[in-house]
Amino acid sequence: MIHKPPSQPINRHTIRQQMRKIRRTLSPRQQYQAGLDLKKNLATQPLFIRSERIAFYLANDGEINPSPLLDLALSLGKKCYLPVLAPGVNKAIWFIRYDHNTPMQRNRYGIAEPKINLSQRLKAPQLDLVLMPLVAFDEEGGRLGMGGGYYDRCFAFKQRSQQHNPYLLGLAHNSQQSYELPIESWDIPMACIATDKQLVICSKASCHRDFRIPVKKRR
Repeated sequence: MIHKPPSQPINRHTIRQQMRKIRRTLSPRQQYQAGLDLKKNLATQPLFIRSERIAFYLANDGEINPSPLLDLALSLGKKCYLPVLAPGVNKAIWFIRYDHNTPMQRNRYGIAEPKINLSQRLKAPQLDLVLMPLVAFDEEGGRLGMGGGYYDRCFAFKQRSQQHNPYLLGLAHNSQQSYELPIESWDIPMACIATDKQLVICSKASCHRDFRIPVKKRR
């Protein structure tokens, strides 16, 4: 179901509250199945297949769980990375290589992340594909995050340089789709939004040929 806006304008904070509540109501069984369906939707996509350096995230606060896809990527020999809070830098993230033997720790938000090992760090422009959590999305591929701005700051260079890599894919439960989101100038556009039910390619994305059915293309 697409959540349509009320008669009065709605702000980003309210949308975040509503969508976080929706995804937290999903049962463990629903969450588990959503992760499997997400894997099914992305595992055969050309963009995933050809990407060798992929950034994932560990699900938190009801986010759709990409762990089944992460396990597949590791089994295929792909280099996988997780975001970590950069030490001493305000609202910045780094990407550290991850496998099932990577030492982990909790960050200040209580989220597990790899212990920082600079020899395993990869700079953001060197990634091929980034799978990003989101709170809400719309039919144009607009993404609303948690409000911290970590990913927007990290990938701001894409707006300045107009370079394709890394491709940014937002991940969400299908129930997190909104009719229309209030997008700001600093919001970094996605190439695609992937859910447990569909793929929504952004209208300005240059990678339409990198996806196969099921695809919901925008004009």
